[in-house]
Amino acid sequence: MPHLIVEHSANLSDQHDMAALARRLSNVVVATGIFPLAGVRVRMHPIDTYSVADEHPDNAFIAVIMRIGAGRVLETRQMGGQVVFDLLCNTFADTIEQGYMAVSVDIEINDPDMSYKRNGLAARLKREAN
Repeated sequence: MPHLIVEHSANLSDQHDMAALARRLSNVVVATGIFPLAGVRVRMHPIDTYSVADEHPDNAFIAVIMRIGAGRVLETRQMGGQVVFDLLCNTFADTIEQGYMAVSVDIEINDPDMSYKRNGLAARLKREAN
């Protein structure tokens, strides 16, 4: 983990390379040193049908749910969320400043007793590194 589930208004795709943003999000969370590469997932979900505030056609949003595994202290969780939030705010700074965009990042902690996983990525990445 983390898994970043990113919902965004479809109009952002008109002016931004959202696939590149997904890669940048992945890179920034790995660069924190908090999260292992093999656990990172970024899923982009453009939303075609939405209503934002006064329904101005330029209104946009990006909302991230960042799921992480249990066991990290508050300061570590905050640092992980802050780097994601900062990246988004920097990427969309002009639109935010113009008053047409909302950005949110929420962190959810997986309950280890209710989380089932099987991941072959870690072993493959380790083999390839050697």
